[in-house]
Amino acid sequence: MTDVTPEMTARARPAGAPWSVLAMAVAMVVMLPTLAIVWVAFFPAENIWPHLLETVLPVYLRNTLVLMCGVGVGVLAVGTGGAWLVAMCDFPGRRMFEWALLLPLAMPAYVIAYVYTDLLEYAGPFQTWLRTLFGWRAKTDYWFLEIRSMGGAVAMMTLVLYPYVYAMARAAFIEQSVGVLEVSRTLGRGPWRAFFEVALPLARPAVMVGLTLALLETLNDFGTVDYFAVRTLTAGIFDVWYGMGNAGGAAQVAVVMLVLVLGLITLERFSRRRQRFHHTTSRVRPAARQRLSGWAGAAAAGLCALPIVIGFLLPGGRLAYYAVVHFERSWSHAFLELAANSLTMAAAAAVIATTVGLAMAYACRLRPSPAVRGATRLATLGYAVPGAVLAVGVILPLAAFDNIVDGAARAYFGLSTGLLLSGTVVALLFAYTVRFVTAAHGAVDAGLAKITPSMDMAARTLGKGPGQTLRLVHMPMMRGSLLTAVILVFVDTMKELPATLVLRPFNFETLATHVYQFASDEMLEDCALAALAIVLTGILPVILLSRTITGGGADRRVL
Repeated sequence: MTDVTPEMTARARPAGAPWSVLAMAVAMVVMLPTLAIVWVAFFPAENIWPHLLETVLPVYLRNTLVLMCGVGVGVLAVGTGGAWLVAMCDFPGRRMFEWALLLPLAMPAYVIAYVYTDLLEYAGPFQTWLRTLFGWRAKTDYWFLEIRSMGGAVAMMTLVLYPYVYAMARAAFIEQSVGVLEVSRTLGRGPWRAFFEVALPLARPAVMVGLTLALLETLNDFGTVDYFAVRTLTAGIFDVWYGMGNAGGAAQVAVVMLVLVLGLITLERFSRRRQRFHHTTSRVRPAARQRLSGWAGAAAAGLCALPIVIGFLLPGGRLAYYAVVHFERSWSHAFLELAANSLTMAAAAAVIATTVGLAMAYACRLRPSPAVRGATRLATLGYAVPGAVLAVGVILPLAAFDNIVDGAARAYFGLSTGLLLSGTVVALLFAYTVRFVTAAHGAVDAGLAKITPSMDMAARTLGKGPGQTLRLVHMPMMRGSLLTAVILVFVDTMKELPATLVLRPFNFETLATHVYQFASDEMLEDCALAALAIVLTGILPVILLSRTITGGGADRRVL
């Protein structure tokens, strides 16, 4: 029997053309913010590029590169080390550590930065305890690490971003056959040499994807670097836009960030050039875990527990303590309004992004032509664009549109239309959709791929068009994938800070902006409940990710 390929299915359905047009139209809309940034950067109303180049831009760029290098080394060490221990070794608590090592992913970097500053600053409980213990009276009597520094920012981001590398590396190690490692042992490789010379190179493509995602999140961060006074490119966009009042200069800084993003993606793909690893037999046996007991087992358990404790349990416990102590003050009408704003925006963005992702994935299924695939790939690059950059790209064309409409209304009708799109929730939802449609598309596309093309053919023989087939056949069969897409976008939207700070309407706050504003003013106690709500919401995708890895490996086609 001849297998039915997607190409055969596409040729049998000329009715899929409208879906192809829809996919390409969506790609054009999604690419609009990026194109607007590039246009304004090259044709600004006031060109301050020479001034930026001579003064602040080198500082922004240097700090950004140092931060990325530090975070990259940190997430590689913690992520691959933890993945190797839980995948290839057996020690007390291993089964718990498999999923617990993902928990710090639920903690936004800016939240953990606020918590550890509260704990470790001069007036914080830890230094106060040290002074009491040793009899120190002033700061000059002792030395203590400065949390608000480049090193502090690297540590905070490493603690919450290493799960990207851990998840991808663990899935890769699980999929490796014991035969490969056994051959390396027969060639005289010990456990350490087998890890560095065989297992790690085989897992390199997956590790590079995880590293790239972690570095993209590093570029996107604003709350941490702003609080720690580390002037990166993201902070530079806010400095130039709000401090200098120059949108063109902000766009020019944003273009530099876009170049870094493209460089990261290119480097990730270049690192996997001609890297193809295949099993040459269907009899693949998972590697037997090496039993660690005694001091070795205790050391392995301690190493796995350390990032969980300092990356999730300690900051989460501190937030819970503040939330309980100050619950009566925090649980107010204002908090409920903030929660309602966040939930409403996150739910709306999740539905819109999932719908757009479903339309693009289905268009590729109907007509997998180069044009449709290329348009879909362009549309799903939004996640790689930092939130601050995206905010600039969204506000510029929407503000131009509002000005044109307002000018026409004043000229012809003597009326002012005000802000129709910019400065409204429409701009915010547009930014959320552009940024997070990648996550929705990935989940939906994975669900569609599991449905055999013969189901499409059967539906056509029963007189159902593409739209009816999607609604009556595919969507019921991929409910789990659709739910996953909704949850991923929902949680990412709840945590998003840079784009929300720029694009939110006046007097419209979310949990993320509330936490940022109060924690920046050294009032962590008053926003602990909101921060804890964000963290608890973030646990949902952690559970989904853990189940995905355990159930058969993670999808590496992220970028």
